[in-house]
Amino acid sequence: MTKPAEPSAHGVRIDAQPGDATVRIDGTPLPRGQVVGYRLEHDIANALPMLVLHVREPAAATWEGLARVTVADQQQDIGEEIAAFLASINPAAVQTAALDRPDLGDGKTSVTEAILATLADWAQGRGV
Repeated sequence: MTKPAEPSAHGVRIDAQPGDATVRIDGTPLPRGQVVGYRLEHDIANALPMLVLHVREPAAATWEGLARVTVADQQQDIGEEIAAFLASINPAAVQTAALDRPDLGDGKTSVTEAILATLADWAQGRGV
């Protein structure tokens, strides 16, 4: 059995703002709306960072290539992922987006409700 060749490196450019991101691989943009999230990981021991894309599945999908595979424990607490997501949020951007929501009410907790709704939208990849 032969060992598969190491994956080759690709040029990546990510232009992102809250609620939207354009990802280009080797200069080619991925289809708009297909990427719903991404994670860029790099540790000093590895020469290159690893980009993990979370994509919206089209009606039919075929993929072929090399990948690192890990099996997640479905019972694992997702608190760390939620904390990382929240830590990545620009407070000024979420406040502006929440205050600009068309469903913003005038009740005692309306701003908090709008902020939470905005965060939920962003977590699901829906733009503001």
